Amino acid sequence: MMKVAFMSFSCPELDLDSLLGLAKRLGYDAVEPRTQSGHGHGIELQATPEERRAARDQVEGSGIALCCIAVSCDYADPETVVTHVEETRQALDLAADLGCERLRVFGGKIGGGLSREDAVAHVADALASVAGQAAERGVTICVETHDAWCTPADMAAVMSRVNHPNIAVNWDIMHPVLSGGATMEEAFATLEPWIRHVHVHDGRKDEDGRLELVPIGEGDIDHAAAFQCLRDARYDGAVSGEWIGWEPAEVHLPRELDRLRRLLSHT
Repeated sequence: MMKVAFMSFSCPELDLDSLLGLAKRLGYDAVEPRTQSGHGHGIELQATPEERRAARDQVEGSGIALCCIAVSCDYADPETVVTHVEETRQALDLAADLGCERLRVFGGKIGGGLSREDAVAHVADALASVAGQAAERGVTICVETHDAWCTPADMAAVMSRVNHPNIAVNWDIMHPVLSGGATMEEAFATLEPWIRHVHVHDGRKDEDGRLELVPIGEGDIDHAAAFQCLRDARYDGAVSGEWIGWEPAEVHLPRELDRLRRLLSHT
């Protein structure tokens, strides 16, 4: 059965105990800590072994899971890829030490004048270089449909080239529709073999092309279609709400959870 989670962007000021407590009080199943963004939970690449053990004990005692750890690593720019591959290795160890089986990364913006074909190879080769460590640590790396990788066929090209069970897709259901030119059903059909994590949120673009977040069901994203696709495929991972710089957590988290639960129950 699908689990409902939210990213720590909803309440970046909270420490880990408060983050877990909020999730439990509201009825969420899991949380997704975002690292490298100064959030209060303290789950960061530089956490000591003692801090990692303490955090894992907190999580295991809370009844709330860590569905994924989200990092900033991306691989489509030749000038930064070496640094980001090394950070990915650190992040894999962090996730494994915390007992978390998913790591969210980005493909990133294409740099260095690479063609699309060369960028596919560049991103795929970077991911392949860490796939063995991911398998050894029991973590699946999930590349988000974001930045230059909103078009489902482009992401599928990367996945097909890597062809490794520990390299997968974080399907952000918004970006392939608003930026990638796909319908919800087309995006899912293309990416289904690799979807291991899902981000949900609703929005619409204003006249200047700027994205405005709105409550689920009030924007341009067909969540009912997305959830139907996931149900048909028997997806049993997490759907994680990504709400950045939006309303106070106590306002949007209960409301969005109610709407997500209704989608899960077909009502």
